[in-house]
Amino acid sequence: ARTMALATRAYRATGVQSSPAIRARRTAVASRAFKLPAISWPLGGPSKAEKREARKAELLELIAPLKKGADATPEDQAEVEAAAAALEELNPTPRPLTSDLLNGGWNLLYTTSASILGLSRPAIFRPSGPIIQVLDGPGLAARNIEPAPFFNQVSAQLEPVNEKKVKVQFKEFKILGVIPVKAPETARGELTITYLDDDLRVSRGDKGNLFVLSMVNRNQKP
Repeated sequence: ARTMALATRAYRATGVQSSPAIRARRTAVASRAFKLPAISWPLGGPSKAEKREARKAELLELIAPLKKGADATPEDQAEVEAAAAALEELNPTPRPLTSDLLNGGWNLLYTTSASILGLSRPAIFRPSGPIIQVLDGPGLAARNIEPAPFFNQVSAQLEPVNEKKVKVQFKEFKILGVIPVKAPETARGELTITYLDDDLRVSRGDKGNLFVLSMVNRNQKP
């Protein structure tokens, strides 16, 4: 009971407001995240690392049932946005573009991008499996890989703007994974990495979209 009380109090300290249903889910997350020896909490409060893990657990709990965001209601999107912002405050990697943690294959867990989710298409033509983004920081290269039914791919060149933000110039599309089509010069964007650790990345695009991804293959190259 004392552990649960500490967990609940620490979890409320994140400052994220929510509906009663979501708060119930978050309480369950917090109780799991904080099952740690009391001695590891100096002065009765969680460490920064423990708070970070709790906020990560909260974010993952919120997005788990949302089918990458395709099933998210406006209320869901607001809850995820608040949880992501709370986690971003505890970003352990202030210079992500120079970190080896950036490199490899990342699986898209959640996004607000309607185009990536294919929301304008009939459900049968929307991505039905993992959507992978492969990054190579030193090589300033990226590749997005879409699953069935189309298996489309797009390669991109990255240009650093600062230690967190890159310009993205798309270079080539592959239709059905094999038919190359040169991308127009207008196919460009920007991406800011707002949170990065060894297994989770949060990014924000220049159109205001949120992206949450998990590491799946550290050795994968674009």
